[in-house]
Amino acid sequence: MSDTISRRSFFAGSAAAAVTAHKLGAAPAPPRVIGANDRLRVGVIGAGGNATGHMRALLSLAEQDNVEIVAVCDLYDKRREAAAELTGGTPYKDYRKLLEHKGLDYVTISVPEHWHAQCTLDAIDQGYHIYVEKPLTRTIAEGVKVRKRVKEAGIKLQCGVQGLSDNSYETAAQYIDEGAIGRPVLAQIDYSRNHVEDFWTRPIDPDAKPGVNLDWKTFLGSTPQRDWDPDRFFAWRRYWDYSGGIATDLFVHRLTRILRACRLTGPSRVVATGGKHFWSDSPAEIPDTFNAMLEYPLPGGGEMSVLLISTMANERKVQHLIRGHKATLEFTSEGFEITPEKLFADQVKPASHAKGGAESVALHHHNLHNAIRHGADLKCDVDMGFYGALGCHMAVESYRTRKYLAWDEKTEKVVEA
Repeated sequence: MSDTISRRSFFAGSAAAAVTAHKLGAAPAPPRVIGANDRLRVGVIGAGGNATGHMRALLSLAEQDNVEIVAVCDLYDKRREAAAELTGGTPYKDYRKLLEHKGLDYVTISVPEHWHAQCTLDAIDQGYHIYVEKPLTRTIAEGVKVRKRVKEAGIKLQCGVQGLSDNSYETAAQYIDEGAIGRPVLAQIDYSRNHVEDFWTRPIDPDAKPGVNLDWKTFLGSTPQRDWDPDRFFAWRRYWDYSGGIATDLFVHRLTRILRACRLTGPSRVVATGGKHFWSDSPAEIPDTFNAMLEYPLPGGGEMSVLLISTMANERKVQHLIRGHKATLEFTSEGFEITPEKLFADQVKPASHAKGGAESVALHHHNLHNAIRHGADLKCDVDMGFYGALGCHMAVESYRTRKYLAWDEKTEKVVEA
């Protein structure tokens, strides 16, 4: 990254190279018309731990939602074989071959971040509906392209921020619209963990042998070509080539909730700080402690701040609050509570909401099934997925460049604030 930042996009470089391989200008196939009683046939791209969670969720919905996993894919033989045994789906090593599987209706994409965009674009070309894990894409430039293609194709895309299948956030938006807390001023939210030794590591599978039972070259994709490194493969979230670390893996869950509750889109200013404050000798490139402040324009005028807090060396939680001029809305495990400010105790009534739904991958898939069959509103559609990732990507770039950044909605580019 250059020390000098212009008003051009930060993300037009090598990280977007995978998207340029997409067939520019090609018209996507139309999605199959699915009747209320038709079975939904799913292909799962990826078979790691998170993807296995998706498979188990889909299996739990098999009878209720009339859904079946018919194909699975992974570039590591051991994972692929386990996925095929679990689901009965046809195994594929190359996801492009899975996309040719006859009769697919939608795909679930649960692979490292740097492959989200290309897998999604290729699935759109085939006319498939999509569940893609967060963040929507690895870079903002990719996100702009994916968002545009989804809307052109008319497919349903659910982004994997499953916390939005808890209705607390859409209900909070209704309360805020009605003036229940006055004008929002500041939201604060965290996602912290603690580790005994090096942070965010994953067990190294001794059975993994690149060139024998694992396709390391395909894993790397358009990222810098490196010699085999098992930590990069099994703990890819620790490296900038494949991930935005805390921001794109953890903060995206939290920030998206605030965006939904306050009806926010792109930030007017972003700044982030942090570092490897505790595990300074770790080979991980991402910081173990990361904090961001984002300013957002409010729909009704004015601005509010959003504070994101995280460390991998202390798991003490921060209250999840939206502070308004007249009251504070606090999210809890049961839903949320609204507490008036003392100055406005005679004007504002306390209120509470008992959540419906839950932070659940199964509910998130169920919502997608209803969207495909009946046109139900998606809990985390391509717009929400895009804006949730946008703020997190900007926080990473602010941290890495030590710059205040802004989002230019007209040009859809990140600029220096």
